[in-house]
Amino acid sequence: MKIHSSASLACAFLVGAAPLAPAITLEDAVAAALANSPTLQAAASRIDSAQAMLKQAQSYYYPSIGLAATYSISDNPIQAFMMQLNQRTLNMQDPAFDPNHPDDTDNVRGSVVAQWRIFDRQRDAGKHMARLGAEASAEALAAARNQLVHEVTRGFYGVLQAQAFAEVQEKSVKSIAESLRIARERFDAGSVVKTDVLNLETQLAQANEDLIRARNGAQLAVAALNAAIGSDLVAPETIEAPAMTALAAPPPKCTNPQAFEDRPELRAARLMRQIKEQDVRKARGGYVPTVSAFGSYDLDSEDASDFQDSYVAGIMAEINVFDGARTRAAVRAARADLAAAQADEEKARLNLKLDLQQAFLGAQEAWERLEVVRKSLETAEEARRIVQEQYQLGAADVSILLQTQVGVTAMETRAAAARYDYLTALSNLKRAKGELGGEVLNSEARGQRSE
Repeated sequence: MKIHSSASLACAFLVGAAPLAPAITLEDAVAAALANSPTLQAAASRIDSAQAMLKQAQSYYYPSIGLAATYSISDNPIQAFMMQLNQRTLNMQDPAFDPNHPDDTDNVRGSVVAQWRIFDRQRDAGKHMARLGAEASAEALAAARNQLVHEVTRGFYGVLQAQAFAEVQEKSVKSIAESLRIARERFDAGSVVKTDVLNLETQLAQANEDLIRARNGAQLAVAALNAAIGSDLVAPETIEAPAMTALAAPPPKCTNPQAFEDRPELRAARLMRQIKEQDVRKARGGYVPTVSAFGSYDLDSEDASDFQDSYVAGIMAEINVFDGARTRAAVRAARADLAAAQADEEKARLNLKLDLQQAFLGAQEAWERLEVVRKSLETAEEARRIVQEQYQLGAADVSILLQTQVGVTAMETRAAAARYDYLTALSNLKRAKGELGGEVLNSEARGQRSE
């Protein structure tokens, strides 16, 4: 027995000394989600791609310079004649000179070639499209971050709400079990009938069944939160509830009904419309001439020893006279895309305006529900206390006792739901204003946590 006791003490010591899992706050969950989200990673990669495309579009404003080296041999009269001219070796007075039947002529050439597009309307439009595309990608990332922060916040409160439901059911089981104990004592004393005991036993079985469902719901809520985070960060025993100081104040009033105008989704839609405007400009550029400068510096030699230099430079203008109506079709398609983008922008504005209105109304409704439930819960708890005392003294029927217990359980469940629904509604209101925007948590949330 001494050995067994020592082993038990050692195990208890090791369990007590084992480091506890760190508590996971809402701030921790949001930060992990921002770091792990595949959606944000994809959006960030699109920004990199858009920035690279902008660099590519800007590169067309610089001259292109290339180096070339060639070796050629020919007995073609024209080619041979030109090679000898470039080498400065042509002697038309040579008795062996036969322009119609020249000997094989070798030529080694080194060249520096430069080209520079001086004016190109389509190039200008392409640069603006690339710049707007990069800005639109950044807005898409901000929108995704804004939505993700709210989703994780809602999931975090969903876990706490599910755990609160389970705690309510545990309290209900304990309360009914205590009433059952009293009923059995009174039955043994002959002061109540057997049906009172049976009714309470039935009610206790139902309460235990509800408790099982509530605990399972809490486990599912944790799984859903971890899915939103992108890792198994949260465990039921490690989640830390934030301070509830926000429950003491009503939601902020809608002082700026146009707050949705600053949502990244609307800014992205506006940028897409501007991109399509530039696309129309680019298509119309097919009717405008382009102007380019060009030049080359060449070195020619017959045996790669005595090089003779030459150069050519010039300016070239080009204009499309006929292309089978290709440019006209491109302009028509670009205008149609612009009309669609304008409609999408207006649709986004209407949807975001409705979203903001719904968020304000949802927060106001959640606050009003919270106020009503608080008062109703106090009334229900007081009624249960009175009926329990009356039943103990034999002055109340068991049906009334069960009714009051069911009422308290229902009100406690509604109170827990109202608390976390209100906190979630506040987060949704910030999302609808575009205030979350990828921040881990604002200073207000950090202040609530420290209190």
